[in-house]
Amino acid sequence: MNLTDATRMIMAESAPFPQLMRVSRDAYDELAAGRRVHHGNLTWMIREASRKNLYGVLIEKHGQGAFEDMVTVLGREIDRQAPVPVR
Repeated sequence: MNLTDATRMIMAESAPFPQLMRVSRDAYDELAAGRRVHHGNLTWMIREASRKNLYGVLIEKHGQGAFEDMVTVLGREIDRQAPVPVR
């Protein structure tokens, strides 16, 4: 699974939540155009999907494996972009 597919999974189930729908659609559009999406937007999107209880819907519709792949892909991209705190 790639980042665009992971974003599309959240976007497909976010219609009842306008702000999540807008952010996930914008992220999907940017990724589909070959541009990078800021890690803050990806973090907010995955956190908001959890708050709106979309994880259960995603697992039911796509299966546990696809859900885990989605979370892994998003998490890796967030981790790759996020600044490392200075100690």
